[in-house]
Amino acid sequence: MKALVLFSGGVDSTTCLGMAVDIYGKENVVALSMSYGQKHTKEIEASDKIAKYYEVEHIYLDLAKIFEYSDCSLLTHSDKEIPKGEYSKQLEKTDGEPVSTYVPFRNGLFLSCAASIAISKKCDIIYYGAHSDDAAGNAYPDCSDEFNNAMNQAIYVGSGNKVKIEAPFVGMNKAEVVKKGLELKVPYELTWSCYEGNDKPCGVCGTCIDRIRAFEINGIKDPIM
Repeated sequence: MKALVLFSGGVDSTTCLGMAVDIYGKENVVALSMSYGQKHTKEIEASDKIAKYYEVEHIYLDLAKIFEYSDCSLLTHSDKEIPKGEYSKQLEKTDGEPVSTYVPFRNGLFLSCAASIAISKKCDIIYYGAHSDDAAGNAYPDCSDEFNNAMNQAIYVGSGNKVKIEAPFVGMNKAEVVKKGLELKVPYELTWSCYEGNDKPCGVCGTCIDRIRAFEINGIKDPIM
């Protein structure tokens, strides 16, 4: 068996990578990182360091062109400010619509690209780190269990019944993901999650808040804070 891991360099995807290496061995794991025109390169830099740490093959794609029509606040060309605060509070201001940091159908595009490369690289499975906190109501609809099941069916059929998606954390919250990663000794000190690209994480954007809380629940301080 060979696995391709969608790999951003954040907590969830790094835990996925650690899990894949633990199960299949580093020689049977390919990490796939994608840029989408985000305002900083910190996650991409983190992904490179972590791929070297695990000694896995690392492929990089630039999909920025696809998202140049979006006004998502994470993107370089957007003049929107990246919102602060918890996703639940952000959703109160959007009437249940996805939050402004939702990149349109990003996971769908990422998984489609991953499927093509997985077929070419003779990988049997695609790992990605979506979890229940990511779905956050309707904050990120392409992180839901329903989305995962639909994409899994499409990719399995479209690959000639050769490639499946595995989202091992889709029924977990972020604290449970971190717990699993700590058991696997995942190098969280190398990861980056913050939506801002400063020297240190901002600590107040939605993803920072979720990350800090996940480590606190596990009784430790976030190693990059």
